[in-house]
Amino acid sequence: MRDFTHKIYRDFLISLKKENFQFITVEEYFSLKYDKNRAFIIIRHDVDRRPKSSLKMAKIENSMGIKATYYFRTISRTLKPDIIREIATLGHEIGYHYESLAETNGNYEKAIRDFARNLSKLREIYPIKSISMHGRPTSKWDSRLLWKRYNYRDYGILSEPYLDIDFKKVLYITDAGREWNNDLINRRDRVNSSFNFGFKHTEEIILNIDRGVLPNKIMVNIHPEHWSENNIEWYRVLLIRKIKNFVKRQLLNL
Repeated sequence: MRDFTHKIYRDFLISLKKENFQFITVEEYFSLKYDKNRAFIIIRHDVDRRPKSSLKMAKIENSMGIKATYYFRTISRTLKPDIIREIATLGHEIGYHYESLAETNGNYEKAIRDFARNLSKLREIYPIKSISMHGRPTSKWDSRLLWKRYNYRDYGILSEPYLDIDFKKVLYITDAGREWNNDLINRRDRVNSSFNFGFKHTEEIILNIDRGVLPNKIMVNIHPEHWSENNIEWYRVLLIRKIKNFVKRQLLNL
C-alpha cells in the first residue's frame, strides 16, 4: 500500500480506536483532563505550509470523533484566519509553531519581541495555550534556545512539548521529511527517547498497534502537507520531498 495517503491515515486512526486509545490534545495532557487509566495518544500537527492540507486532515479526524493539536506558523502563506477558525470549530486545539530565534538570526531581544507579536496575532483567532518550535533546517539557530533567557509561561503559555514532555515515558513518532523518525534528514525534530522503533512505513506502525507492541503513551507528529488524497498530489509531494531531503542531508553533513 502506498504510504502517506489519507486512506492509510484513516487506517492508522481506526487501529488506534480499536485498541481503545483515547485521543487528547496537548492542552488536555498538561491540564490533566484525560482518563489516567486508559492508553492515550496526542496527535500533533505542524502546519509548516499549505494550510488547506491541514483542514482536510482536521475534517477526517472530526468525522471519526477525534481531536488533535495544530501548530501554525505565522508566515503569510500559513496564517490563514478562516482556516484556523474552521479547524478550531471542528474541535481541535490551535497552537503556535514559533521560529523567532531563527527568524531574527539569533538576536534574542528581537526574537522575544517577534514571539510576543506573533502570539498576539494568533490569539486574535484562538486562545493559544501551547507552543512548539519550528525546526527551520536552513538556519543554524534552534528557537528553543530562546527559553534559556526567557520564560514562555510569562506569556500565558502552558506548554512546549519538546521541553515539557518526558519522552522516555511517552513514545514520540514523527513524519518529518515524509519519513518516520529518520535522523538522516531531521535536524531538530528529535527527542531523548528510551524507545527504539525503526518504522519505515505507516503500515508497520499499524501492525505494532494491532499487536499491542506500542506503549500506552504516545505522541505522533504529523505534517499534513506530506499526506495526499489523490495520485497527482501524492507524486507532487514526493518530488518536493526528495529535493528538500537532499538539501537537508547536505546541511546535516556540513
